[in-house]
Amino acid sequence: VQLQASGGGLVQAGGSLRLSCAASGRTFSNYAVGWFRQAPGKEREFAAAISLNGNSTYYADSVKGRITISRDNAKNMVYLQMNSLKPEDTAVYYCAARTYYYTSHPYEYAYWGQGTEVTVSS
Repeated sequence: VQLQASGGGLVQAGGSLRLSCAASGRTFSNYAVGWFRQAPGKEREFAAAISLNGNSTYYADSVKGRITISRDNAKNMVYLQMNSLKPEDTAVYYCAARTYYYTSHPYEYAYWGQGTEVTVSS
């Protein structure tokens, strides 16, 4: 499966952004999807994940309550709605996919998009 992330940009603290991840190539409903982020000089970290059918989601504590992951399998899309953004949310955001169930470990995802940059100004 091929993934392409989009929707990043520059936003002020307290603002919102919606990231999109478009999938192509294989049956998208066979893949769980995770969003990860990597800030300059830091390791890639888990942000959110969603199950194959979208009925189950999982969030990192750092974003819980501010970020919502969702998917539309009919459109082969996954979304990351980010609200109440903070400067520490500044990072490149990546969507990733793996078969069956989601995890929070980036090394367990086989397919990655190219990343979209989010900058939150204070």
